[in-house]
Amino acid sequence: MSLKVIAFDADDTLFINEPYFEETEKKFCGIMESYLSHQSISQELFTTQINNLPLYGYGIKGYTLSMMEAAINISQGTLSLSCIQKIIDLGKELIQKPIVLLDGVEETLKALQGHYKLVVATKGDLKDQHRKLHNSGLGHYFHHIEVMSDKKPIDYQKLLKRLEIEPDEFFMIGNSLRSDVLPVLEVGGYACHVPFHTTWAHEMIDHNVKHDNFSEIEKITDVLPFLLPKAV
Repeated sequence: MSLKVIAFDADDTLFINEPYFEETEKKFCGIMESYLSHQSISQELFTTQINNLPLYGYGIKGYTLSMMEAAINISQGTLSLSCIQKIIDLGKELIQKPIVLLDGVEETLKALQGHYKLVVATKGDLKDQHRKLHNSGLGHYFHHIEVMSDKKPIDYQKLLKRLEIEPDEFFMIGNSLRSDVLPVLEVGGYACHVPFHTTWAHEMIDHNVKHDNFSEIEKITDVLPFLLPKAV
């Protein structure tokens, strides 16, 4: 390999994210439980989120709007102002969650810095993702931060063009097979899957990945012997 750039997903690769959304969803179900079962409420929220992705994209603000819409649909338009306020408060609370780094992240970045250009390639709301990266204390490790509206092959092709590299010079590390692995392999790059203990249903795939450019590790530090064989 002639790698020049190592890219990292942010949410649930560098720091905790999905557990906060799961916690918020449980609170949302509690607010709406007089109308439907928690399972039915969760399904309505998920369907609303997916339908709204083309409009809002990924991130907390879009999620909050989807909670509002789902609540209106579930209540058939009878939702009280106090419930609306509670949902708004859930969104604000979610934005202010603490940044908790995953084990081995800073150790990995420190070891790779100076050997490669390190970048962040993540989905979500631009302001929110920049805030999280700033608060994480990791920003100084990265040459470039790319907050993508989506992670399709075309989005990675645009990133490669901005970085002025070829696909085989790009190595992506992330927790989502759908977003961090498959599209990178499709454009000719290398991709490494580092699973997180919980994954949003939309990011799951129903088949195994087999590709010469694909690898899977248990924890993020496991990538170091592969990328720095002489240094580790």
